[in-house]
Amino acid sequence: MKKLFAALALPLIALAIAFTAPVSAQSSRDGVWIQIAARPSLREAENEARSYAARLPDVSGYALGGGWYGVVLGPYAREDAERVLQVYRAEGQIPRDSFIAFERNLRSQFYPVAADATQPAQPAPAPAPAEPAVQEPEPQPQTALQTTLPDETPAQARRSESALSREQRMELQVALKAAGFYNSGIDGAFGRGTRASMSDWQAARGFEPTGVLTTAQRQVLMDEFNAPLISVGMARAEDAKAGIALQIPGSEVGFDRYESPFAHYTSKGGLGAQLLLISQPGDKRTLFGLYDILQTLEIVPLDGPRERGADSFTIEGRNASIVSFTQASLKNGEIKGFTLVWPAGDEERRARVLAAMQSSFTRLDGVLDPAEGGDAVQSVDLVSGLEIRKPKLSRSGFFVDGNGSVLTTSDVVAGCTRITLDHGYEATVAANHTADGIAVLTPVQALAPAAVGGLSTASPRLQSEVAVSGFSYEGVLGAPSLTWGKIADVKSLDGNTNVARLELAAQPGDAGGPVLDATGAVLGMLLPQQSGGKQLPEGVSFAVNAEVIRGALNGAGLSPAAQPASGGSLPNAAMTRLASGMTVLVSCWE
Repeated sequence: MKKLFAALALPLIALAIAFTAPVSAQSSRDGVWIQIAARPSLREAENEARSYAARLPDVSGYALGGGWYGVVLGPYAREDAERVLQVYRAEGQIPRDSFIAFERNLRSQFYPVAADATQPAQPAPAPAPAEPAVQEPEPQPQTALQTTLPDETPAQARRSESALSREQRMELQVALKAAGFYNSGIDGAFGRGTRASMSDWQAARGFEPTGVLTTAQRQVLMDEFNAPLISVGMARAEDAKAGIALQIPGSEVGFDRYESPFAHYTSKGGLGAQLLLISQPGDKRTLFGLYDILQTLEIVPLDGPRERGADSFTIEGRNASIVSFTQASLKNGEIKGFTLVWPAGDEERRARVLAAMQSSFTRLDGVLDPAEGGDAVQSVDLVSGLEIRKPKLSRSGFFVDGNGSVLTTSDVVAGCTRITLDHGYEATVAANHTADGIAVLTPVQALAPAAVGGLSTASPRLQSEVAVSGFSYEGVLGAPSLTWGKIADVKSLDGNTNVARLELAAQPGDAGGPVLDATGAVLGMLLPQQSGGKQLPEGVSFAVNAEVIRGALNGAGLSPAAQPASGGSLPNAAMTRLASGMTVLVSCWE
């Protein structure tokens, strides 16, 4: 049994060593650290570093400034650091409030003592804006520990403790709970449970376990608790133009520009965080419009809870890269709020930062002028300087029944995590006939199309005039357009009678659109412009015919709409109305 255990243990040890391997000395400038402790004296920090080094690799100690000394692990590549942080937290090897730190946070090295222990290079500060409209004070570390405070006797500690407000006593309980020493209610009453947790904390930090914290010890406890906020330089900022004041992570974001309704605070630290202050005049319609627009932006991922009330909303979006949170509310004709964008994988620190921002958010007089940023570069892909979320691919499609089922091309549904109709309605794939290039979509919620494509029962005639309805430029124009042409052959170049060849100058976005005859009947569906991996000559297109479409719809359990009653050729205006009513933009999203 012992031999078996040893055989199993060896690969686990090797995995752990490989897993926690730091970046090389040559690349350490590009690495990050995991800060696991901060102490108000060099002796305490050295003892803490030696204690951790006895059981963990890659332990170092650096001065942090403000009379504080930090114990860190690393350096690691960023993705390795996140994994190490996750595993060591789960195993209880490091405190739960440990976080990723960057080279600019570290000063002179004190542990381990080595001849080449040097002060990490500090990056050049980001240039300030030419005309900063924000009174943003230099972030001051929230390390208010008075290292010169005299030691207190237990009696003196009790007297200083008695002067604490209920809120301050509750904050101490919260900090003890976060550190893992307290598991009862946060009530501000220092009973037996609180005293025991204080005693345990004192013992763990090398203090005499009296069960009563001195003034200096209370400060150490609170500074430990606030280490995530200290690490990002949380400080109050006032934006007079936006009429907003709040605590912001001043080491990570800085004011950049105004583009109504946003004040942009872009990343200036290693985290890649971003902040938008929202400020504009308006009413409920303006608020609800903002709610919809924000969800089209790249910085607001689709996954995550969101809630809209009568005069406020919140939106949380998550993906593999970022987590964003937005809140906004309407009061006295002014809409104000903020969006915080934070890297994924740093949830505990993000939650602390967000809570501090929410609790400190204050509405000041005034609102951002709607004309602010009017001279910025404009683009259909941007909203107030923010990139709009764009689909991987868009094609055309058309309604084939009264419930909103849609026929489109197979290529537009390949590799999608989400499919939408006209951007706003989600759909699922009911059938996909890749051999014929046909896909059938079913909307998640039933739709009521303005028009439905009726399949022709007649054979197409050579040289007869046809029109294709489609979103030629993949939705940029916002509405489908008609492209006119003729049937050049009732079979493809290789003799396939399921496909007709058209003399028609189609655009890529037209693929999937209905091919209509002069009466408005659907003769087929336009296929993508490539044939057998070869690009077709200009003016040559292909369409799968109505019979193949009918078979695909029957196979999906759908009943194709009947051909329109023959009333002769439709006028151009009537044809445009019919085609526009049945044609839909189909988008594939990653």
